[in-house]
Amino acid sequence: MVDPHVREQLAAYRQSIDNIDAALVHMLAERFRCTQAVGVLKATHELPPADPAREEYQIERLRRLAKDANLDPDFAEKFLNFIIREVIRHHEAIAADLSGANQNTA
Repeated sequence: MVDPHVREQLAAYRQSIDNIDAALVHMLAERFRCTQAVGVLKATHELPPADPAREEYQIERLRRLAKDANLDPDFAEKFLNFIIREVIRHHEAIAADLSGANQNTA
């Protein structure tokens, strides 16, 4: 039989995790909303979808933040690299859509 206090602690931790997951989803949605706007701006002004200097800065900054938060910097970098790949993929799609729309109006 599990001590009721242990069950209460487990439930409290799980509730906290659920709250953090919800906040993370909302933060990621806002991040992608902003990067979507960046993609449109880049495509409209014929800027490249990727920005290696910006990506390098973001990775260095995230690794520092992860280390300060006692989180594995390698994990944080892998997570950010996934996000960066998705952002670039979306920026390329936006550019292709805009280019196709411009060709249809020409």
